[in-house]
Amino acid sequence: MTRDVEICEVGPRDGLQMLKGIMPTERKKAWIAALAAAGLPEIEVGSFVPPKLLPQMADASEIVAYARTLPGLEVAVLAPNAKGTARAIEAGAHKITMPLSVSRSHSMANVRKTPDEMIEEIRESSRLRGEALSQPVIEAGLSTAFGCTIEGRISGSEVVRLAVAAIAAGADEIGLADTTGMANPQQIKQVITDVRREIGDRLTGVHLHNTYGLGLANALAAYDVGIRTFDSSQAGLGGCPYAPGASGNVVTEDLVYMLESMGVRTGIDLDRLAEARRIVTAAFPGETVYGHVPAVGLPKNFIPA
Repeated sequence: MTRDVEICEVGPRDGLQMLKGIMPTERKKAWIAALAAAGLPEIEVGSFVPPKLLPQMADASEIVAYARTLPGLEVAVLAPNAKGTARAIEAGAHKITMPLSVSRSHSMANVRKTPDEMIEEIRESSRLRGEALSQPVIEAGLSTAFGCTIEGRISGSEVVRLAVAAIAAGADEIGLADTTGMANPQQIKQVITDVRREIGDRLTGVHLHNTYGLGLANALAAYDVGIRTFDSSQAGLGGCPYAPGASGNVVTEDLVYMLESMGVRTGIDLDRLAEARRIVTAAFPGETVYGHVPAVGLPKNFIPA
């Protein structure tokens, strides 16, 4: 299917890690299958962290194995260090995102390493990947790239420095994450432009949160300066436990609707996306979920791209 943009659904990882309940493995598989059937080309299905820290992700290897059976799906995961990368490679993930926080305070809280120590984890992960039979893509996800709830303002030059260092350490791609939802459209454009000036098309996508209600505006700003890969989460689930006050991700349903309304082809069927949403909302009936399109439905004049 021809697409103008690629949307990566991060709900099964970023969304579920923030919920108190644990989605049973078989229901998680059903959700991922429904998302793939709706046309999501890439799904971040889990993270390789110690189960005692995130019991929601204890079945990550089994979920990766299942997701790999879904035709055409790129199976993405998160790994916070080289140990996690080794497990992700063994499980057969197609893409591994490693969190590289620009904020030192957030990095210490999130992965207990400084940003420069995380560069060395990326270097070791690249070495492990080079010795493996499978060759997954390694993405460095630059979290808190637009602001930190602990430190406040983030230096744009530090974002650029770490992006360059991550590529030199062996990362294939860089993603910019507004972990705290503090970004504004002008800032989005400026940081993307600055990073791209140094690493070119190795800057591939953005991961945006909607804490201050600017998630879609920031996505549009990123699109306007050439970004064509976007992370989002069904029902707006997600957040970061180490970024106080940060709330959920950009809502997949609303992002797809905005882009398709603009004539931008996502390859995603909104009706089937609604079917997938029912699986996760039924599993967590007490959780707050988000989304304007799911709340009011599609307008009569909507014509998908």
